[in-house]
Amino acid sequence: MSDLKRAVVLLSGGLDSATALAVAADQGFECHAMAVDYGQRHDAELEAARRIAGRAGANLKIVSVDLRAIGGSALTDDIEVPEGEGGDVGEGIPVTYVPARNTVLLSLALGYAEVLEADAIFIGVNAVDYSGYPDCRPEYIAAFQALAQLATKAGVEGGALEIRTPLIDLTKAEIIQLGTRLGVDYSLTVSCYQADSAGRACGKCDSCRIRKQGFIDAGIEDPTRYA
Repeated sequence: MSDLKRAVVLLSGGLDSATALAVAADQGFECHAMAVDYGQRHDAELEAARRIAGRAGANLKIVSVDLRAIGGSALTDDIEVPEGEGGDVGEGIPVTYVPARNTVLLSLALGYAEVLEADAIFIGVNAVDYSGYPDCRPEYIAAFQALAQLATKAGVEGGALEIRTPLIDLTKAEIIQLGTRLGVDYSLTVSCYQADSAGRACGKCDSCRIRKQGFIDAGIEDPTRYA
């Protein structure tokens, strides 16, 4: 392995993860993107991940794990995705929360990072535009960082692998402005909880409404394709 800095970037195909990939590249990392087919409602976001990685010139690994077998979320079970004003926000942990998803995804990224002898894992979690997901909080990331140090060969042998969350304190508008400065093409991304097979957004779910308002607040034209 060379001395070049390497990073594994979790790439969902959405706006935040695309921005996190751009930040990692801007910070001088050789980026190895990882997308996870976890049984989500549609393949559109995986196709988006392929487009984003290709545009960024990043290697992309797609890993499959069946969280639909567990269920318990509107994204992996036969549960209706909330729509309309108010949606799923403000009612405790929302029904679109996927049990243990970020723990599973970070664990897979951690294994890949060990194989690559990577220096960092980038994940696009965000706590300001917080949708109630417990695994997007800074406290959770700090706990996983401690776990990574304890649970890995690199950590035990005195190495260090950093979990980086460059978007965690940014608003959605600030994320969009940052990504725009770094050349992210947001027309390639899919954020909708229930996008159709062509990747077109519903415009009604919480993710769509937060994304739409983010472009408005950023003063940047929204390139999202709506059904």
